[in-house]
Amino acid sequence: MPTVDELRWLDATATAELVRRGELSSREVVEAAIARIERLNPALNAVIAPTYEAARAALDRLPAAAPLRGVPFLLKDLTVEQAGLPYWMGNRALRERDHRSASDTVLGARFRAAGLVTLGKTNTPEFGPQPTTQPLACGPTHNPWQLAHSAGGSSGGSCAAVAAGLVPIAHANDGGGSIRLPASWCGLVGLKPSRGRTAARAGEVNRNVVEHVVSRSVRDTALALDCVHGAAPGELYVAPPPARRFAAEVGAPPPPLRIGLLTRAPHAETHAECVAAAERAAHRLASLGHQIEPAWPQALFDADVPERTAALWAVGSAVDVDNLAERLGRAITADDVEPYTWAMAAYARRFSGAEIIRAMEVQQRYAERVAQWWSSGFDLLLTPTTTEPPPRLEELVPAADRPLRIGRRFAAISAFTIPFNVTGQPAISLPLHWSADGLPVGVQLVAAYGREDLLLRVAAQLEDWETKHPA
Repeated sequence: MPTVDELRWLDATATAELVRRGELSSREVVEAAIARIERLNPALNAVIAPTYEAARAALDRLPAAAPLRGVPFLLKDLTVEQAGLPYWMGNRALRERDHRSASDTVLGARFRAAGLVTLGKTNTPEFGPQPTTQPLACGPTHNPWQLAHSAGGSSGGSCAAVAAGLVPIAHANDGGGSIRLPASWCGLVGLKPSRGRTAARAGEVNRNVVEHVVSRSVRDTALALDCVHGAAPGELYVAPPPARRFAAEVGAPPPPLRIGLLTRAPHAETHAECVAAAERAAHRLASLGHQIEPAWPQALFDADVPERTAALWAVGSAVDVDNLAERLGRAITADDVEPYTWAMAAYARRFSGAEIIRAMEVQQRYAERVAQWWSSGFDLLLTPTTTEPPPRLEELVPAADRPLRIGRRFAAISAFTIPFNVTGQPAISLPLHWSADGLPVGVQLVAAYGREDLLLRVAAQLEDWETKHPA
């Protein structure tokens, strides 16, 4: 029987196995996680809306054969919903109203069917477009490795909670790095699946956003993907079905691979610790028999794509403001949203419909050019996940009078992650390095579209690093 401290650091797979064998009941596991949240979350501010009573009630309805039956779970407060739970999206007006979800989204229902027990909602920047989690409505989420530093965004609440051992696994999503970036800064495994691999929210047309989880082990990431993959009927994008279960890829050795190494982004300074992280991973992969070359898609940093992508992000903020008006049943003013959101929405109003279609066409042609590199004989691309280790929280606060000035910093941080939201390829961040001052620095591997199987095989090869946990 594990001690309380040992239970804190078990992954979801091991936790589910304890419940399955009857060594612990799902209620005992859940109550232990609730106690951890109550004890540890005040310093982190990762969980902004506990849902303990709903979780306790759900224990009596858990599917008997569910793969993750009784595993404590947290739901990011953005895009995926479960009926009756708070849904604020980092917005002050929705929080003040204590807005609740009317029904499960497709993925929300799949998380339930997997046996996961939702103990609360995790913090996120307002509507999700920032690489740090510091909404004015809920306050900043602190990095569990060093509390003065950012946990990343937009899945910073989920990542801080899993890294600190509140729960073993949590929901996350990624529209420009929002799974991988906070996973890198919190020392977690963060897989962004292929476009169309997991179900989008109803009516979603943003090609860049994909849903999954963050975890402390590759096997948890694979098992969760087995539980939730598959597009819903009528979705715009559908990934090819896997040849076998994703969990079966963990521990299956890949053949010798040809891997390109890219350590620096031309338009963003890359911190020495991030370069070192990628180079260390390259040496390790070479020792495993893979061929490593300094090579990458030449189209990866095409100059016109970031501007077009920023335009589409801005339009997304305008849509968020319009959707907020629909939820509140009234017109929205600047007092209802953060200055950053209001400025982004105002910026978006300058674009015509034709310009938006043009931006989408530019993105698609870019995706085609980049993907050709994987068809030229390369299997994977290895990069740092981010261009810098976790910054201090105060460095990433938009100025109230000129909130969009920080956009360049945000884009630079995400230089290695954004391209693969545009292309739709799967990419995984792995915790393979820690800076000299003890902060996690992630490494990213990118595969061809639909090849999560290959990413999981290689990630599992690398997963014998020294186990580290924040204090």
